[in-house]
Amino acid sequence: MLRGLYTAWTGMVNEQKRLDVVSNNLANADTYGYKADSVSSQSFDQLLTLKIRDGSQAYHNQAIGTMSLGVKVGEVYTDYTQGSLRDTGGTFDVALSGNGFFTIHHTDSKGQTTTRYTRDGSFQVTKDGYLVDTEGNRVQGKGGDIKIDPEAKSISIDKEGTIMADGAVVDQLQVTDFEDYDYLVKLGDNLYTTVDGAREIASTASVIQGYTEQSNVNVVSEMVDMITITRAYEANQKMIRAMDGMMDKAVNSVGKLG
Repeated sequence: MLRGLYTAWTGMVNEQKRLDVVSNNLANADTYGYKADSVSSQSFDQLLTLKIRDGSQAYHNQAIGTMSLGVKVGEVYTDYTQGSLRDTGGTFDVALSGNGFFTIHHTDSKGQTTTRYTRDGSFQVTKDGYLVDTEGNRVQGKGGDIKIDPEAKSISIDKEGTIMADGAVVDQLQVTDFEDYDYLVKLGDNLYTTVDGAREIASTASVIQGYTEQSNVNVVSEMVDMITITRAYEANQKMIRAMDGMMDKAVNSVGKLG
């Protein structure tokens, strides 16, 4: 019975993690460039069960089979499929059609700058002329920080990411792709960084001006998953109540003297 309590508890913990992930996906259904996360589940390693010093077997230990100790979270993984593109008409709104990421430089509160990657192309130009994302991180081009004359009357960005202001080439967006996305780590909602082992490759994505990439979250599917998770969580709760009732009877009722 105690093992039953433990197994039901592992199920509740697993479903809680799944619910956290689904809730985060739904919260970011309207976040530009957001990629949905999913959770895999796996069972704990099975254990060999033994009869120890059983009198019916001449007090020899005897294997009687294996048992599982419940379920655990396998891993949280990201679905990198492309989201739909929405026409905004914004001069500095750009989307990627294909695999790849925009490259930005993020500066923390200590003044340390790190390279990060994003699919969110809702950019803007500061009063100093720097092209930045919604958090003020500077967008990178082939020549480093991209700087555009705020007074330019005509800004165009072609499918290769080349930026032109009043007919003059300013820079080209640095679009980076990776051989294996398993070496990417999500930071926040739509920023990524790399870990040791990440290998950059040439991106084949096309840059589309005046569009933004939407989240790839399927709201209907996530809602169905949320209902399924809630029912599974409740089933584990009922199991714990049943086990609690059985132990109560075993302790307080079985063998009780009249």
